[in-house]
Amino acid sequence: MARQENITARLITMDTIDKDGFRPNVGIILADDTGRLLWAKRVRQNAWQFPQGGIDAGENPRDALYRELYEEVGLESRDVKILAHTRGWLRYRLPKQYLRRNSSPMCIGQKQKWYLLRLSGDQNGIRFDRGGKPEFDGWKWVNYWYPISQVIEFKRDVYRRALKELAQVHSEIERKFNSLKR
Repeated sequence: MARQENITARLITMDTIDKDGFRPNVGIILADDTGRLLWAKRVRQNAWQFPQGGIDAGENPRDALYRELYEEVGLESRDVKILAHTRGWLRYRLPKQYLRRNSSPMCIGQKQKWYLLRLSGDQNGIRFDRGGKPEFDGWKWVNYWYPISQVIEFKRDVYRRALKELAQVHSEIERKFNSLKR
């Protein structure tokens, strides 16, 4: 059984890494009603990031978004509303120490489609035990631009580009919240 799972995982990897060595991936930016963003802490590390995950062979980015949202954050499609997504793929390269040189084809980085979501359900639905092995063990709400200076160095440019592209839509959330406070 374990051998079959390894073969299946290898086939999925081979089918999804593009000719340039980039693995397709979705990034999830989840906002609450005030415009703050969900910032998740990786299991047993002091490393924080937005939830993200690979797109399986034959899977479209939107389906991958909902699968990863459930596996990593415990939320379902009914708990969120898609507000926007990046127009094209945003890429980052992995530092040399993270490359798996014995894999074929070798993955040199990720190409990501980023989604901005608004939480429409209860934040108590956020949990990390719905996927196989949890990737996160904590979370908090942060201001919109905070992640750029806090994420691991090699992802900063992608975060900056994604947040910049989605900023106008995000501003509408903040405007609505501020008009309700008055």
